[in-house]
Amino acid sequence: MSRILLFNKPYLVLCQFTDVENRSTLADYISFTGIYAAGRLDYDSEGLVVLTDSGGLQQRISDPRQKLPKTYWVQVEGVPTDDVLARLEKGVTLNDGPTCPARVRRIPEPELWPRHPPIRYRKNVPTMWLEITITEGRKRQVRRMTAALGNPTLWLVRVSVGKWGLGALKPGEWREAE
Repeated sequence: MSRILLFNKPYLVLCQFTDVENRSTLADYISFTGIYAAGRLDYDSEGLVVLTDSGGLQQRISDPRQKLPKTYWVQVEGVPTDDVLARLEKGVTLNDGPTCPARVRRIPEPELWPRHPPIRYRKNVPTMWLEITITEGRKRQVRRMTAALGNPTLWLVRVSVGKWGLGALKPGEWREAE
């Protein structure tokens, strides 16, 4: 039976177990050997990382051909119009080609943990929260998609990967999946 861990990766933690630059890594939170992240989450992004000791499962989770949905709560600068949301849903052309269609909806500000350092606050620039689900996993994809349409991402939290959800895990906490 494969072992699966669900981890809430904090901000500014590398999604790997070692780093030559001595930055914070998964090893600062998870002491098991023989377990690896199934996919990546950017250094400056937060949220769910699925880890497993099964190479086959790791491959199925991270392989883009599997089209496993990944859902993010995204705070963007400005207030995206209906047209911007429709363009995100159809797919956005980035420098490495068009993205697959995404599911997008506006959401109320979620109840999250305090962010350190906090997101910059600008009195005259509104922000909005979106829930974005993608089936690809390109480098910094969600951030590049929102920026390409004029609403850069300020805070990004992955809340689910396939059937696994973040639940009540706080940053730095993990639990075994059932």
